[in-house]
Amino acid sequence: MNAIELSLFSSRMEAVCDEMGAVLRRAAFSPNIKDRLDFSCAVFDAQGALCAQAAHIPVHIGSMAFAMRDVINKIQWQPGDMVILNDPFMGGTHLPDVTVIAPLYDENSNQQILGFVVNRAHHADIGAATPGSMPISRSLHEEGMIISPTRLLRKGKVITKVMESLTGQTLNAQQTLGDFTAQISANRAGLQRLRDIVNALGVEQYCRGLQELNDYAERLAAVALNAIPDGEYRFQDYMDDDGLDHTNLGLQVALHVHGHYIEVDFTGTAAQTPGNINCPLSVAAAGVYYVFRCLMPSYTPNCEGAFRSIRLTAPKGCLLNAEFPAAVAAGNVETSTRVVDVVMGALAKAIPNLIPAASHGSMNNLAMGARTHVHGHDRQWDYYETIGGGMGAGPTNQGLSAVQTHMTNTLNTPLEVIELNYPLRVTRYAVRHGSGGQGKHKGGDGIVREFGFLQAATVTLLTERRSNPPWGLNGGEPGARGENCLNGQPLPGKKSLHVKAGDKLTIKTPGGGGWGV
Repeated sequence: MNAIELSLFSSRMEAVCDEMGAVLRRAAFSPNIKDRLDFSCAVFDAQGALCAQAAHIPVHIGSMAFAMRDVINKIQWQPGDMVILNDPFMGGTHLPDVTVIAPLYDENSNQQILGFVVNRAHHADIGAATPGSMPISRSLHEEGMIISPTRLLRKGKVITKVMESLTGQTLNAQQTLGDFTAQISANRAGLQRLRDIVNALGVEQYCRGLQELNDYAERLAAVALNAIPDGEYRFQDYMDDDGLDHTNLGLQVALHVHGHYIEVDFTGTAAQTPGNINCPLSVAAAGVYYVFRCLMPSYTPNCEGAFRSIRLTAPKGCLLNAEFPAAVAAGNVETSTRVVDVVMGALAKAIPNLIPAASHGSMNNLAMGARTHVHGHDRQWDYYETIGGGMGAGPTNQGLSAVQTHMTNTLNTPLEVIELNYPLRVTRYAVRHGSGGQGKHKGGDGIVREFGFLQAATVTLLTERRSNPPWGLNGGEPGARGENCLNGQPLPGKKSLHVKAGDKLTIKTPGGGGWGV
């Protein structure tokens, strides 16, 4: 392909993912997917290498890119199959993130797989004991139903017994069925659009295009990574706690840079812990890939070639390479964010004029709901949200205020949607002025979000940077720590509690670190 043809090919592949996302959003039932956009879509080649992705959730896409080869090699694929999974130790991230995979076969040969379309979406109800399915857990088994790779469609038809078994383990089966069906529909749309590309180019030219796309991404990545001076760069940061009284759990990284080859070694990181901030290696990889992707030109294709020269190691049984059945609910959301911080901290020693101070460093997870008995039936409402904060300031810019940063790319749930769907009132939603770290360039401010309860409910908080503040750089001050309060009384960063009608829960998210003096 010449340059123009390759550019068009890259755009068409990305457009497949964009259309999948549009179908998923419009067809989904739950506010978590249709309003917050907590989902991701991607295309992989026949060997499980990432070919294209939409600009969705970094922690979803990076972990899929790392784990997909192992997943697809464990399945005996047939035309018309779709496979569903959420097991963090078999290609997933944490149990609420449910992945649906579909193969694309050559129309002229039902034996040849040309690639896969994949989407991953967050389900607020995945069968955990606490509403929102983000419990303060000690084991994966406490976090909801575990779906090992399971065939959901055969010959293009839903396997009814499998679907009924999955939806039957949730309390809002109709909503879960609607969201699973939306994920199936997104993959069907992706398969059709991908087939259109193959038919227009021919199988040989399509496969050649994928190879050239990856080679082009590798060349762009090499130019960007060559700008990092050769050497070894180390950094250490900490998780506040695991929710079970184990505090200041260290993450250590050593970056070994040799030209455009990067070795990322997490030896020295704390051992996996009883609480739920552990994560599988695929989640740690997502954080690493994200950081280095930020150093590459914006037009770099988001495919495997961009990450070929990056190698990742973490000791088995550590916080970033946990072993079954470690609890992982918060690892995907909180620990992945700290992976970004620790890798950026190391890079700041190598390329100080390119790396910003730490951002708010937490997805500020809030899960809540209640079970009610109406007309002889048990029903449960589940609400889950991540809340933004302050962005770290950089060498040339102030930090942005009240934004999602790094590993999450979701929207906030609109207040009207919250109050229409749940027995809640948002009584305050504002910028947390003065929470950004001071410096030559000031860190962004966090958010204040306050909820009033109209009914009794169970609430789970999984938040970070309540003890260790987001660090500044080059003399800049740290951002303010986050704060959680119930009726004005302080709460710990990770807590499950019962509230009654009339109570008010206030979340004050951290600010970003300042840069320079």
